Amino acid sequence: MSVVYLIIIGAAAGFLATRLMRMETDIVTTIAIGIAGALIGGLVLQVILTVAGLLGGLIGAVLGALLLIWAYRTYIARRK
Repeated sequence: MSVVYLIIIGAAAGFLATRLMRMETDIVTTIAIGIAGALIGGLVLQVILTVAGLLGGLIGAVLGALLLIWAYRTYIARRK
């Protein structure tokens, strides 16, 4: 079933891409463009999400450290 799904999505993506780029192609080429575009786009999106995930982890860690420093200064450092 996944092959049929890939062909249908590839055909739709290829159709949209060829129309946006104003290309006239036959059905097989349109499907091939769509499938190849889905593979390339999926790879690029995966890399972007991985980098964004790493940056998100870094931002979360910095925010957590800032919160910890604030709590230390507010509650522990004042008692000394």
